[in-house]
Amino acid sequence: MTDTVSKEKRSETMASIRSADTKPEWILRCGLHRMGFRYRLRDKSLPGTPDLVFPKYRTVVFVHGCFWHRHEDCRRATFPKSGQTFWAEKFAGNVERDARTRAELERAGWRVIVVWECELESDTEATLERTARSLRAPSDEEPSPVPSRRELLDVASEKVRLRVASYKRVDKTPLSGF
Repeated sequence: MTDTVSKEKRSETMASIRSADTKPEWILRCGLHRMGFRYRLRDKSLPGTPDLVFPKYRTVVFVHGCFWHRHEDCRRATFPKSGQTFWAEKFAGNVERDARTRAELERAGWRVIVVWECELESDTEATLERTARSLRAPSDEEPSPVPSRRELLDVASEKVRLRVASYKRVDKTPLSGF
């Protein structure tokens, strides 16, 4: 099956797919921050460059997209109809890399939490609470209230909008008000 758009347009579309600062990641980050957790972003010194690193808890969090990381039994983990050999190899490589990264981190003494995109979308509050509980597992910290999904979506949408606007600006002067 031939592509319905030009090679340049397909390249532009694929290049616009972000691997960091995605909306699900922003929702999780905002929620955990409002619950009192402090973290580092994408520590390149760790295997797999985790999305969130919690040194205090010796825990890392990966926010996985269901399509790219092949979330089992998820409706988003679809398989493209064209280029099936390419996609089969691509997805197998992603899953293998995820398993290898997890094993390396665990061998180094880190706890690994994976949060799936569909979990954040379908039940944000429960996903945040489960993640917070997993982070606090060895401690007796008092839990903070879980922010509502609407509140988190508003904050995350604004942060993503500002980030995308900064990518698209031709001149590199700061946005007004910052």
